[in-house]
Amino acid sequence: MSFTADLGGEAALVTGASAGLGWHFAKVLARAGAKVALAARRLDRLEALAAEIEGEGGRALPVACDVTSAASVKEAVTAAETELGPVTILVNNSGIAIVKKPLEHSEEDWDQVVDTNLKGAWLMAREVAAHLVALGKPGRIVNIASIIGLRTMGGVVSYAASKAGLIHLTHNMAMELGGRGITVNAIAPGYIETDMNREFLTSSAGEALAKRIPLRRIGQPDDLDGALLLLASSAGRYINGVVIPVDGGHLVSGL
Repeated sequence: MSFTADLGGEAALVTGASAGLGWHFAKVLARAGAKVALAARRLDRLEALAAEIEGEGGRALPVACDVTSAASVKEAVTAAETELGPVTILVNNSGIAIVKKPLEHSEEDWDQVVDTNLKGAWLMAREVAAHLVALGKPGRIVNIASIIGLRTMGGVVSYAASKAGLIHLTHNMAMELGGRGITVNAIAPGYIETDMNREFLTSSAGEALAKRIPLRRIGQPDDLDGALLLLASSAGRYINGVVIPVDGGHLVSGL
């Protein structure tokens, strides 16, 4: 039996879709045939993305959502399923980082980052999985972690903790939901160029960083496409509870 990354007939939900990697992931899934619910707080940005996707012949639904609120998450998933059908693919991409030294980190900083990156992913996964179990349908949850959840880095203590927590959440949910036909996996990107970090990555410091990566370059969003489509499609149907670093070899470099 052969498998492909064809997502025709599937409904996917991508959080943090209003910019950066979330925007990119939504377009990748749509081009693979999925109907995509675009979730974030900035509805105007989601509407612009939906117009792009539909201009390419896809189907997209903007859905306002605050992933830190269980009520908002529930409303978003219900709205997506009402319009697109059962959500069988969830990409937990919402994430923020606050760059401060550990002793300068406030409780508010910690709560904002951990609630978005970890609690938000859990709330979304719980809601989507509950719908799938009720319907007796299989599904795929893809959490967007980071290599910072697997190694240390200065100045991002709450981000590092949240991504490490997300990785272990991935492992535990994979163990508990696998029997229901729901796979839970994660992608751990390394340094990937987006609008938010482009200025740094194209600076002399960014160029020096690139030289420490075995592939000698910073990643581009489409470097993540293969891992995303593998984990979101039947091509990866027997992959469960894994974390795939996509970092050009940064983790193995020891730098």
